[in-house]
Amino acid sequence: MKRQNGFTLIELVVVIVILGILAVTAAPKFLNLQDDARASSLQGLKGAIDGAAGITYGKAAIQGVESKDTATVDDIAVVYGYPEATSAALNSAVTGLAQDWKVVTDYPKDGKIAYTYKSNDKADECIVTYSQATSSAAATTVVIPGTGCTPSSK
Repeated sequence: MKRQNGFTLIELVVVIVILGILAVTAAPKFLNLQDDARASSLQGLKGAIDGAAGITYGKAAIQGVESKDTATVDDIAVVYGYPEATSAALNSAVTGLAQDWKVVTDYPKDGKIAYTYKSNDKADECIVTYSQATSSAAATTVVIPGTGCTPSSK
């Protein structure tokens, strides 16, 4: 009789377990999922601010104050119908903004406000900037500056 050479089931299971452990620990480093998650959360915040500004403008238009340089809509200070670039106005307009994000204190205050992650120590990275309306013809702008927080592959 000829003896067959090969691997036992135990040896194969051990190798698969070792490969699984290596994949779990090494894959996130190669995939760089953290940068993608940060960029996606910035896009989410941008969308939330854009949406809240649009809803606030709609409410201002219904009340007939969309062309006034200052007014109040549902306890939100508005400039030409859009939320004013203050933390109080945006916190009232965007649900949950104060819980997850913080205001960048050293950012220019001339009609602009910037938000970053609560855990971010670098004010020039990973920010979303909101600029209030400057006239009834110019709407607000929400910008994510091209910083190191956005993945280079996108």
